[in-house]
Amino acid sequence: RERERERKREIPMLWRTRKPGGQEEIFKSKALYYKPTVNNPGQTPASIWYWCADQIMVQRVLAAKSLSHAQGSTILAGYLKILPVFLMVIPGMVSRVLYKDTVGCATETTCMAYCNSKVSCSNLAYPELVIGIMPTGLRGLMIAVMLAALMSDLTSIFNSASTLFTMDVWPLFRKLASTKEKLLVGRGFVLLMTVVSILWIPIIEVLQGGQLFIYIQAISAYLSPPIAAVYLLAVLSKRVNEKGAFWGLAVGTLIGIIRMILEFSYPAPRCGLEDTRSIVITLHYMYFAIVGFWVTVVVCIVISYFTAPPTPNNLARTTVWTLKDKVEAEDIPLRNVPPSTVESPGSINPDAPFHIKAFNWVCGFNDLEETSTEAQEDNRKETLSSLDQSPFMRKVILGNCVLIMTIGFILYMIFTFGFEPKS
Repeated sequence: RERERERKREIPMLWRTRKPGGQEEIFKSKALYYKPTVNNPGQTPASIWYWCADQIMVQRVLAAKSLSHAQGSTILAGYLKILPVFLMVIPGMVSRVLYKDTVGCATETTCMAYCNSKVSCSNLAYPELVIGIMPTGLRGLMIAVMLAALMSDLTSIFNSASTLFTMDVWPLFRKLASTKEKLLVGRGFVLLMTVVSILWIPIIEVLQGGQLFIYIQAISAYLSPPIAAVYLLAVLSKRVNEKGAFWGLAVGTLIGIIRMILEFSYPAPRCGLEDTRSIVITLHYMYFAIVGFWVTVVVCIVISYFTAPPTPNNLARTTVWTLKDKVEAEDIPLRNVPPSTVESPGSINPDAPFHIKAFNWVCGFNDLEETSTEAQEDNRKETLSSLDQSPFMRKVILGNCVLIMTIGFILYMIFTFGFEPKS
């Protein structure tokens, strides 16, 4: 049975038909053929979440100097995102061909002996190429690049998570927290996230089943569709309100968490064994992402239409249809902060002991800037909120936007619906 299973895996581009009686016949296709699939649309909600609503991306776009900088950097990131097709997919295929007995192991015994996984050793495809093919100098350089990319990604995640916790969660417990306190809380939260991440590694090793990339995509498919749905409705609809968005997120996230818990509680059987689990668990995660997305959309729309609509001032410059509205947005009431809670560089004692100075330096307290004047603050807010753009930059950005959308659409169609060239 194992030899027959391995033989089937080695046959590329195969077409299977089932005969009466349960026997399976395998035919080699003379022409390159990809079976049409609708799996790829299920990745769209996760992509919308990652590129449009993820704090890592949003934080950097909001920090842009102008509208042109924000749009240009987003388009540049889109161009760079095309490269993983060639930097991840193709090297993985090459590694599978070169290391058929290790990376492409076909039996549980072989996989367990090589990578301590009963399912697959595909996680080692890229390291095998780097260590086995590259010369010594380039090998060390590539490993350094991989570690640097990992560190950059982790710092971005920790920074964004720390910002969300410090600015949105901590004020619920400490409304008049000082700047030094917020900095200290933010750094403490980063340490907590680091510890949780380290403790989560053994769980990932158990749950990902030898395929880490699929594990990441599955988690995104369970949790990201509600965020993508609310984001699109907020930008495209003037009727969706806060209550609709809240309950849509709550229902969609609850459904995703339930599916995630069920899948982790009832893992998939090994290859060759019958899967007797419920369809709620066996439904592919990309199909589930589509279901979660539309459930969230329906809940948002229904609850929004049964509650009060947003006021025109709240919609000014927040949707596609009100982007050029001249209605002034309502002033957000700011809380009165006592002067004693505002920190400044002058509050740090220059004659403090060495360990106090070291603590302040590690926590970034010495980098606190003086409070700007009211006129300077108004000027800064006016500059940052301006949507003015030169005609030249508008044309350059629009042209690149059309180009990258065309490239993305072509790749999307190729990998979704396939192609069948003549032999």
